Amino acid sequence: MSTHALPRVARPSARRFAASPAAAQTLWLGGGLLVGFLVPFVFADTLELQRDLYYGIYIAAVVGFVALWARTTGLSLRAAASRRLPWAVALGVAFGAVLAVMVWRTEDATPRPDGLEFVAAVVWRGLVYGMADGLLLSAFPILAVFAAFAGTRLRRSRTGTVLVALVAMAASLAMTAVYHAGYSEFRGEKLAKPMTGDVIWSAPTLLTLNPVGAPIAHAAMHTAAVAHSYETDTFLPPHPAG
Repeated sequence: MSTHALPRVARPSARRFAASPAAAQTLWLGGGLLVGFLVPFVFADTLELQRDLYYGIYIAAVVGFVALWARTTGLSLRAAASRRLPWAVALGVAFGAVLAVMVWRTEDATPRPDGLEFVAAVVWRGLVYGMADGLLLSAFPILAVFAAFAGTRLRRSRTGTVLVALVAMAASLAMTAVYHAGYSEFRGEKLAKPMTGDVIWSAPTLLTLNPVGAPIAHAAMHTAAVAHSYETDTFLPPHPAG
């Protein structure tokens, strides 16, 4: 992990937060927790929308929220995505492979569609939805925490950077817990699996401060679930009752 500040761009909208980046990022983290809970709670748990339609709403909400956060706080996502990119991609693939193996070994194989329907499911439910999940649950909270501590004494030492990383990991775990609590099926012992998985799929972004690593790893897990356990009752929520 670098001890340098995350890349920023000067924008008028960021000036109001210049005096207190920590307070600004804390507010955005709170907003992320709210979005993470309300979108599944309203559209999946309460309105019970068809799964793929719900994914479209969720993906749009995540992309819109993260883009607004980056623009308002002056964080350059393009610059962040270019830092240590080879390492971020390699770690994303490596940790994604670990998650895929976990899916194959812990989930029962189920029937799945063939042909174009299967390809569409891999692209939409596996890759696109998986990357949106990785963006909200890991990349956003980790980068927000590091941005909150940018320029502080903690970030100028290795020990301090490790402490910031622990706070960032805690923020990612909180986001994962709140998001899954939006689905009634995860309000219990079932929450343990995504909480464990979060530590794995967050690692590429936590180690490189590049937002692309976690989405790659998360998408690999979702793709494995589509391919091996299409009717899974653990991955790819929401799941039909009963």
